[in-house]
Amino acid sequence: MMLLLSDWLTQFDEGFRVVRYITLRAILAAITSLVACLVVGPIMIRWLQRASIGQSVREDGPSTHLSKAGTPTMGGAMILVAIGISVLIWSDLTVRYVWVVLFVMTTFGAIGWVDDYRKVMQKNSDGLSASSKYFCQSIAALIAAVFIYQTARSTAEVNLLIPYVKDVSIYLGVLFIPLTYFVIVGTSNAVNLTDGLDGLAIMPSVMVAAGLGIFAYVTGHAVFSEYLGIPGIRGVGELTVFCASLVGAGLGFLWFNTYPAQVFMGDVGALAIGASLGVTAVLVRQELVLFIMGGVFVMETVSVVLQVASFKLTGKRIFRMAPLHHHFELKGWPEPRVIVRFWIITFVLVLVGMASLKIR
Repeated sequence: MMLLLSDWLTQFDEGFRVVRYITLRAILAAITSLVACLVVGPIMIRWLQRASIGQSVREDGPSTHLSKAGTPTMGGAMILVAIGISVLIWSDLTVRYVWVVLFVMTTFGAIGWVDDYRKVMQKNSDGLSASSKYFCQSIAALIAAVFIYQTARSTAEVNLLIPYVKDVSIYLGVLFIPLTYFVIVGTSNAVNLTDGLDGLAIMPSVMVAAGLGIFAYVTGHAVFSEYLGIPGIRGVGELTVFCASLVGAGLGFLWFNTYPAQVFMGDVGALAIGASLGVTAVLVRQELVLFIMGGVFVMETVSVVLQVASFKLTGKRIFRMAPLHHHFELKGWPEPRVIVRFWIITFVLVLVGMASLKIR
């Protein structure tokens, strides 16, 4: 939107051309989404409280969580609205990648909204059935995967890049579709599993989004991509604006979600943010780097898989409780300690992922 306005204004002053720079628009997008969350946050929290839209707490969860029952949930909606507003204002809307990430974010947010609605209205912590949720996620992810594959204009858009190795990539062909599907659905559910403590999921999401934003910028920049030995993809740099919007909105949400939380993200936010990170990694061709940077999400997911498999096969549990953050809580770690240490781990992992830009 602002690009169109700036193009029109350049007839009066050439200085308005500065809006075409992705870096400037990314900064302004982050500020816009941050301010939007800070403004909308208190209004939304009061509305959720009046509507009695409160969190249901697992009866088998840590006893320290019982006091959280009734805390407003579905606050992730403010993140999605803030991102949407910011992206529509500051992005180049002629680039198809922008619409792909908005589609994925919106559809997965809608799935999460239905899940949260059932939890709140039916007072059931299970919400939408696992099969129904997975089916809806699968349809949305497959639509995005097929569209990206069908609209690819070069082999670079469907090659699997191997991090830390120079000039090595694997042409996926039609296998690009199932890979994209698993990355989007897997990341969506991984972030959702991590969203169990105040601020635990949102800050790692912010850090991973910042990392992916840098990858998007250099991948879409002809000079930087050539210098770093990364296959350039024209137009993908616009995802820097999307990632910056996610960073700003995430920090704005953290203002209210930090311990002790005034509002919870809910599935409407967790599923959408996870899917957005997944599809962004796909578009910038950094799925394996996402696996590294999102290591906390991976650990949380693996802990659940191992716990379930171990209990079914041996009748014994590996962890005191899964996902992993509950295990540390039951070991006696205060909630803020678990949260901050997971943040630190994510910060280190994002740096490790970013190092793949030069270590080849």
